[in-house]
Amino acid sequence: MLVSEIIQSSIPVLHYDDSVEYAIELLQQNNLGHLAVINNDNYEGLLSIDELLSAAETDTINMLSDKFMRIGIADNQHFSSALKLITDYGITALPVLSNHAEYLGAITEKNLLQALNTFLNTDIPGGIFVLEMPKQKFSVGELCRLVETNDAFVTQLNTYTEALSGLLIVTIKINKTEISDILATLQRYDYTIRNYFGEEFYENGLKENFENLMAYLNV
Repeated sequence: MLVSEIIQSSIPVLHYDDSVEYAIELLQQNNLGHLAVINNDNYEGLLSIDELLSAAETDTINMLSDKFMRIGIADNQHFSSALKLITDYGITALPVLSNHAEYLGAITEKNLLQALNTFLNTDIPGGIFVLEMPKQKFSVGELCRLVETNDAFVTQLNTYTEALSGLLIVTIKINKTEISDILATLQRYDYTIRNYFGEEFYENGLKENFENLMAYLNV
């Protein structure tokens, strides 16, 4: 999903001759903490409400040019790059620029969250597995094959490295809500399952082992 697909052209902008008082009102009306500054159709930077609140209300935006954040993203970038910039800089609206540095609009936290929701297929029901493993054990092909042996397929797969343990954390979403058979298959191939979410009908080795343990303890 590209930045151009989630851009909002309706987000207001600030101009050099706008007053600080007007700028603060505009930010508050739109529930934003940052707005792009445009001068003669050129993008100059991003201005935060914190900087505006620290300025005199009679000042104009051009008097705060040294406070501008020189942040923007090209419209042909992947939306995950926008997510990183918004997270790294703690901004509420990210200016989007053309290849010629023309201001096209902005991406807000709200519509970025909506894009992430679409990207992660959260509206589509399905079981979820969270696995942990050394990086050298990770194989997309094998994981997909194991899921497919149970008449299912992977609809989403994401990974990250856990800082404390150094383990690779793999999250898999499948197209079925009933996860018993796939859970058993992953366990049979020695995958460590940290969490799983779905309808678990207990027709698998995990339940059988639990029942055997309880029977042993009751002897």
